[in-house]
Amino acid sequence: MAITRDDVREVAFLSRLEMTEEELDVFTGHLGAILEYASMLSELDTAGVEPTSHAVPVKNVFRDDIVKESFPVDRVLANAPAPYGNFFRVPKIIDEGEGH
Repeated sequence: MAITRDDVREVAFLSRLEMTEEELDVFTGHLGAILEYASMLSELDTAGVEPTSHAVPVKNVFRDDIVKESFPVDRVLANAPAPYGNFFRVPKIIDEGEGH
């Protein structure tokens, strides 16, 4: 599968990267070489090889929830830039007028 300058231009656009014409040429060559190298994997005999999502076994390690003493509220809020009572004041990020 050959990669074209248009492919690189599209990927750059989607990645929000600005590229000069010279950079498009350079990266077309680099990405083409990477894809050519990766295509060698299709030559491998993978019959009987289990598909994996990780190179090593992964398992969740859970601990028991234990109720214990929390930090005092005044200590937690000591470094807050603008506490509001016993709460952290944060900037509003949702405009309730749009779509809600």
